[in-house]
Amino acid sequence: MIGNTYRQINHQKLNKNLEHNFVTELERHQNIVHKVCRIYTSNRDQHNDLFQEITIQLWKAYPKFRGDSKFSTWMYRVALNTAITLYRKSKRSVKTQDYESVVFKITSEDYDDTEEEQLKIMYKAIKQLSDIEKALIFLYLEDKNYKEIASTIGITEVNARVKMNRIKTKLKKILNP
Repeated sequence: MIGNTYRQINHQKLNKNLEHNFVTELERHQNIVHKVCRIYTSNRDQHNDLFQEITIQLWKAYPKFRGDSKFSTWMYRVALNTAITLYRKSKRSVKTQDYESVVFKITSEDYDDTEEEQLKIMYKAIKQLSDIEKALIFLYLEDKNYKEIASTIGITEVNARVKMNRIKTKLKKILNP
């Protein structure tokens, strides 16, 4: 009886530590999620819905995060995979979970939508790319090296370089017809 009670108390402490660590890391790196949302959505409501869904997926996956890579790299991967999956399903319908049912609360910074005109033009051009091209250019613009890009996307480093060169050419044609 005492052993079970001790295990329950330890389990509760582990859950609180896990929750605290997750919220701390998410708050520190939440701009990654905002940037992914910006690329894959076209209005504030979609942005908020995608941010919420990515946060939920990150929380669900967090207990399996082993720390083999940086938290931010893992976060990119989960965020991009979630965004791509929902983007592809959006032609049917996007189902989200009730945010109130989530145990933890996250303080959110307002995302500044007042960007320079050139940035708006670049985002408009990026939206014309395929899902994988968007993910690649996003990571490239985040100053990730080809090794990190390849690891995050799940392709070879050589393939990442080849695809990136093609994307650059494609963007030049979109921006300068």
